[in-house]
Amino acid sequence: MEADVILRGGLVLDVFSGRFARSDVAITDGRISGFAAETASTVYDVRGAWVLPGFIDTHVHIESSHLAPNEFARAVLPHGTTAVIADPHEIANVLGSDGVRWMIDAAKRLPLRTYFMAPSCVPSCPFDASGAELDAAAVREMLSWDGVLGLGEMMNYPGVLANAPDVLAKLDAAGGRPIDGHAPGLVGEPLCAYIAAGPRTDHESTTLAEASEKLRAGMHVLMRDASSARDLDALLPLLGERTAPFVHFCTDDRHAETILEWGHIRSGVLQAVASGVPIPVAVSAASVHAARAYGLSDLGAIAPGYHADLLVVDDLETLSIRSVFVDGRVVVEEDGCCVVPCPPHEGALRRGALDVRVAAESFRIDLSVHEPDPVTIRVVEVASNQILTGDGRALVQPVDGEVRADTDADLLKAAVIERHRGTGRIGVGIVRGFGLRSGAIASSVAHDAHNIVVVGANDRDMAAAVNRLAQLGGGQIAIDNGEELAQLALPIAGLMSEQPASEVAAAERALREAAHRLGSPLAQPFMTLSFLALPVIPHLKLTDRGLVDVDRFERVPLIASS
Repeated sequence: MEADVILRGGLVLDVFSGRFARSDVAITDGRISGFAAETASTVYDVRGAWVLPGFIDTHVHIESSHLAPNEFARAVLPHGTTAVIADPHEIANVLGSDGVRWMIDAAKRLPLRTYFMAPSCVPSCPFDASGAELDAAAVREMLSWDGVLGLGEMMNYPGVLANAPDVLAKLDAAGGRPIDGHAPGLVGEPLCAYIAAGPRTDHESTTLAEASEKLRAGMHVLMRDASSARDLDALLPLLGERTAPFVHFCTDDRHAETILEWGHIRSGVLQAVASGVPIPVAVSAASVHAARAYGLSDLGAIAPGYHADLLVVDDLETLSIRSVFVDGRVVVEEDGCCVVPCPPHEGALRRGALDVRVAAESFRIDLSVHEPDPVTIRVVEVASNQILTGDGRALVQPVDGEVRADTDADLLKAAVIERHRGTGRIGVGIVRGFGLRSGAIASSVAHDAHNIVVVGANDRDMAAAVNRLAQLGGGQIAIDNGEELAQLALPIAGLMSEQPASEVAAAERALREAAHRLGSPLAQPFMTLSFLALPVIPHLKLTDRGLVDVDRFERVPLIASS
């Protein structure tokens, strides 16, 4: 038998038996054709190395890397990720179906195998003010596009539980195709009702007990290891030989700096192995089982008929990658660099509006009717490596009829400014946990509506930060006493850069370090900032319309009754 490519003499992982066997691997027309070809146009000697299937990220928002799709592919391929299941709901919330189409077109000529899920929640819920709205008809149309596997994460779980007609119509549009879930903290009968409506995966578990209950109820548990939401450690005890078909790895939201520093899905596989999970089990969870969770029956294994997406690994303990193959073609060589083009997409894209102008007075919290009495206010509580926020309380004394930031008590002003439709709407509140002693940080990346979010120790720097972002056309910035300390321009919808990953990562690092100099103790201040306004993640969030109690799923006033 003659093949196009032969990998000669490696130790090949059979993900079906969990065993390694020394074997050749023959590839013809981009697929595995067998193990016994005698001749081929190209032969690679891989004796002394291991051959594994490529890794699959089961849930990722490419936009959250701040990288355009071509630079994202160039960043993750050297780490052994050969396929991703992408949910483009970030750009959809800014530009609607046009943004989704742009992402799909941008991925078509890339060596990274990219599948998409149709965004289900644009906006995420009635409290979000995004730049677009996608109804069930728009979702149904997207589901007909090539490369779209199913329905993206159904974040509006309260709408599912309440049998909201528009939500049920989107679930029905999936027509039996995969539906991603999003059910943070949901357990018991509400969880059963949510699953019965159609979602079959979930990436929001933060505790082993929660993940175990979701697994028992029939969900695929996607263990998240994002830049900020670091859930993998807590969930790894769930992964074993029996559960591997239903437990997988995902990155969800991982910055470029994090990708370059930690790697990608490979880092999760290594962490699993370090915790005692056998290599065949960890790899199969990240490959064949991940593929089958999304109905991809010809992906994730080294067997006849499967796509030849392979890793040649020199050291099984460190998973040091010698080369990466996609469809039987070498895309990464020993130096860890892509050796095939990752061209930028030339298609036109509306950039998204940032017609915003604010003044320091825009952030005034007027309590003149309560002066001079102290008042109890609601406080959004944040913590490192978590996107869950607490619903705190603080007793504050109005000064000249207003609530001001109190850096000694770590009570900072936070605001969300609507940026898509020119409404001028601003929601202002108080946040604890950012720890800034001076200055302000701001971002046009603010899940999921992606309005501008800003946190500051004083109103003047907050205004300066917001206005500078508008000049940049979107991005992230740190300012102190009116001086710009660091910034990252994100001109693609206010979400992504056109620069290489190394430059984006350097800018992210500079922003993080600037926030730390301003006093923040958070591991990833800007990732935490970007989730401050997402009203489908418990417990208290701030939107351009004000505070939202996510548990009660209703808007609440700043002043608390208790």
